[in-house]
Amino acid sequence: MKTLSELANLLGLEAPGDGGETQIHAVAGSHSAGPDALVFAEDGDALSAALASRAGAVVTTPALAAQVAGQKPVIVAKQPRLQFARSARLLRGGNPPTGVHPSATVAEGANLGKEISIGPGAVVGRGASIGNRSNIGAGAVIGEGVVLGCDCQIYPRVVIYPGTKLGDRVVVHAGAVLGADGFGYVRNAENGEYLQFPQQGTLVLEDDVEVGSNSTIDRGALDETRIGSGAKIDNLVHIGHNCQIGRNVVIASMVGISGSSTVGDGAVLAGQVGIGDHASVGEGVILGGQAGVLPHKNLRGAGMLFWGTPAKPVKQYLRELATLARQARKSKG
Repeated sequence: MKTLSELANLLGLEAPGDGGETQIHAVAGSHSAGPDALVFAEDGDALSAALASRAGAVVTTPALAAQVAGQKPVIVAKQPRLQFARSARLLRGGNPPTGVHPSATVAEGANLGKEISIGPGAVVGRGASIGNRSNIGAGAVIGEGVVLGCDCQIYPRVVIYPGTKLGDRVVVHAGAVLGADGFGYVRNAENGEYLQFPQQGTLVLEDDVEVGSNSTIDRGALDETRIGSGAKIDNLVHIGHNCQIGRNVVIASMVGISGSSTVGDGAVLAGQVGIGDHASVGEGVILGGQAGVLPHKNLRGAGMLFWGTPAKPVKQYLRELATLARQARKSKG
């Protein structure tokens, strides 16, 4: 719990007027907020709901803050939703460290940082390094030589294969698998059999990456797969070997990215997007739901929305759909 003034200072914002000593315990929506909760408002309707609620304080824009007129304590922010999310993190805090559970297995030579938690049945392999204040959930497996930075949250049943490296503040949700072998085989032309191509590279997740439940990211074949800092990956996503995912990329559920593909900084991949091998999605590109990028294809244009299979600029794709519909109607006539 923090006072409103303390919270505003941590956010680098102002809390003008009275009410700086208001105790804020959590964030909430206007319909469920109690007197110790912070709500946010980005427009007039949301502000009306906030003021009518039981919330202890509201974070809102400079223009809307003038309408509050002492009705509630307020934090003034250009981006209320963003500061609301930051407030949630500050108020949540971390769980107190619990040390190593008696049923966990920690191999000799593992390096454990300060104030860590290792849950029931978890396994930490030889030579692994766990950073300060990191938390490993029940039944998670941290392989030999894995490196976890500080303040990481590894949820139950995560499996991190040997040699994988995670930066600071990485979050990996339940059931995710990091650093498994990629899907790479060499075909024997004489008998048709397949032999696995060496999958001995590494996987690196930079700082502030989040990986959703049951997602899988493969290690590099000979070099590395890398996920850039701040990338957010939803549940049920697969990223193949040798992929390079840029900073602050957002990847929604059920996306599949084939090996040796690249995704530039700030790109957005909507649900069920499929990307073929050796393809390249440029910085800031947006791929609409179920878009398909063909192998070796390059898509460029920051802020451009691509849609369809093969993925095309959305205006072109919609024109082609309309043309096809007209031709279909004519053929019926």
